[in-house]
Amino acid sequence: MTTRTNIPGGSPREPILGYSRAVKIGDQVLVSGTTSGGVGDTAEEQTREIFNRIEKALAKAGASLSDVVRTTVYLTNIDRDFDEVGAVHGELFGDVLPTNTVVGSSALASPELLVEISVDAVIGLTTES
Repeated sequence: MTTRTNIPGGSPREPILGYSRAVKIGDQVLVSGTTSGGVGDTAEEQTREIFNRIEKALAKAGASLSDVVRTTVYLTNIDRDFDEVGAVHGELFGDVLPTNTVVGSSALASPELLVEISVDAVIGLTTES
């Protein structure tokens, strides 16, 4: 039987909305859509804060950014912010090369939020070229 471990992120919304920051199932770690919580005024600043939060959730599950196999990025202004957010993504995942989807969204949970990102990771993979 595979064990499920719910990993809280500390958001006051988690118990109200009924979700976990991440869920670990066996060697897989699924991280919920994560925002900066209002930290940062630019898409770049928000993206860095988001990946900081994601990295902490992954660490609690025994994973790291190098275990990430898929990222999904939501942008409220894809025309303006795509390159800026993509540059941070490339900086963090240049050697990992996870799959990536970028979606334009008319709004996120709060008007000051410009970026939301979710990731999936698999612990213990080796990379083959």
